[in-house]
Amino acid sequence: MGLLAKRKNKKFSYQPRYYEQDGEGSPFEIKQKFDDYRVTIGSNKGLKTKFIKALNDYKYNKNKEANNRILIIIGILLLIFLFIIDFDLSIFKRK
Repeated sequence: MGLLAKRKNKKFSYQPRYYEQDGEGSPFEIKQKFDDYRVTIGSNKGLKTKFIKALNDYKYNKNKEANNRILIIIGILLLIFLFIIDFDLSIFKRK
């Protein structure tokens, strides 16, 4: 170890314990469980494209029970919001 010589970085041959050489992908890549099935994941540049992709995903979803559940949740949240802002629902009633 000389005074003017730079120290070299150590190199390690680290391999994860449960990583197979024949396995697919990198063991260091963090990937969500359902990314392969989602349409809305990817390079969405603008708000309009995000909204259109989410709407298409909702329209062509095969699980209709999930769609109904989403509508019920949105309705409940809307009623809670109207209650918080003290909205008068009597305007919808006929006299």
